[in-house]
Amino acid sequence: MGVEVKVEGLTKSFGRANIWSDVTLTLPPGEVSVLLGPSGTGKSVFLKSLIGLLKPEKGSIIIHDTDLVKCSEARLYELRKLFGVLFQDGALFGSMNLFDNIAFPLREHTKKSEAEIRDIVLDKMDLVGLTGSEGKLPGEISGGMRKRAGLARAMVLEPEIILFDEPDSGLDPVRTAYLNQLIIDLNAQTDATFLIVTHDINSAQTVPDNIGMLYRKHLAMFGPREVLLTSDDPVVSQFLNGRRQGPIGMSEEKDTAQAEREMAELDGELEGLPPLKPQLVASAGLPERKAVARRQQRVDAMMHTLPPAAQEAIRKSREEAAAAARKAGNAPTQQYDSSATDQFTRWDGQGEPPSEPGRHRPWTD
Repeated sequence: MGVEVKVEGLTKSFGRANIWSDVTLTLPPGEVSVLLGPSGTGKSVFLKSLIGLLKPEKGSIIIHDTDLVKCSEARLYELRKLFGVLFQDGALFGSMNLFDNIAFPLREHTKKSEAEIRDIVLDKMDLVGLTGSEGKLPGEISGGMRKRAGLARAMVLEPEIILFDEPDSGLDPVRTAYLNQLIIDLNAQTDATFLIVTHDINSAQTVPDNIGMLYRKHLAMFGPREVLLTSDDPVVSQFLNGRRQGPIGMSEEKDTAQAEREMAELDGELEGLPPLKPQLVASAGLPERKAVARRQQRVDAMMHTLPPAAQEAIRKSREEAAAAARKAGNAPTQQYDSSATDQFTRWDGQGEPPSEPGRHRPWTD
């Protein structure tokens, strides 16, 4: 299972330029979280701070009872092995074929034999649908294939935490949809903790268990996906709807007076959010994500603290998921009982999930 990442009071600046301050959040173990925010709000800086490439001025990052901000270089080196990172462009070595690119971390950080390395690399390439492309160079393949090769390389050390820095960057909507499904399928098979930085609204609506948003140099919110996706906050509404009018401007944020004038002139025309889309589930032949049951228990415990709109969205999504499972002839682990606020009843249906994970080849180029 993935590991919990607890961030408390994190502050990062470059010289006199403050990037963000007092960022506090907890990435639940094994769940998929997304970090949103306008361009220039320091989302990639946050990822680099998590793995110790950048040192924050204040705060803590706790993993396995160790503070990455204050620990020794030797301990930080060991903890970095818990992470796998998918960079925006895949960050592949142009002179190496895909096999050697993916094998690089194993050759650098382990003493495994070449036979062992080959087995691991081919297994990860199979997971991301790249079997048969071992000898190709990065310049000979599409952007989507480079992303998948980068993801395979991020997974070869069996990380407990995988960070995705704008995985949809440079991909068309169809390839992005395939990548989103691949992320969910990999989470089902690895149960690692995922954190995704993205600008893609469809990805934010359909992939994560939790969503956070960086804005005005701080973390505006972080929690179960339904909280942000049903929020009436003007920043959230503008971002999710992709509208020009609102607090977010071209460079960072607009002057408060200007934003208020725009909103007043529109007289409520911009109210409302996109319809809540169902969260992606693992592909047929794969086990249900273990994070689903853990998240349900976690959200149940905090249900009474959530806004009414978020509570209603959670109830509705669970009822729809149960109905879809019944229609497909599958039995969900639990079914929501709409007669109670946060009570759930067991539901024994027909069919058992496969005991062995399948393989998913999302697309070919």
